[in-house]
Amino acid sequence: MTVMMWRRLLLPAVLIALLGGCQSTRDYMLAQGYSTAFAQGYADGCTSGDSAAKALGAFRKNVPVYLADAQYATGWDDGFRQCQASANADIDRRLQPDSREDRAWRRQVDQDMAKALSHSRKKG
Repeated sequence: MTVMMWRRLLLPAVLIALLGGCQSTRDYMLAQGYSTAFAQGYADGCTSGDSAAKALGAFRKNVPVYLADAQYATGWDDGFRQCQASANADIDRRLQPDSREDRAWRRQVDQDMAKALSHSRKKG
């Protein structure tokens, strides 16, 4: 593919990503018919769950509303669990071993480094 073809394909993809990212989780849920309390609770719980998985320390929970409003509490609990699980899965995926090619390349680099070090020791 030529550079011009890549640009033609890339521009719409970037625009779609940017436009799709403009709507918050809360706004999306409201548009889907969820109650305001549930949507706000979900958004707050999701932020907290994501932060808990990544040890960022950001915790968002309106405790008086959580205790008084079952919709907010249910949304918060759902958001926390789902976003924490998603963040944990992402972390686990990143910690998985790389592809066979990556491991072979790393092994070759290690072997080359060992050879270079052994040659430098023989000279010294």
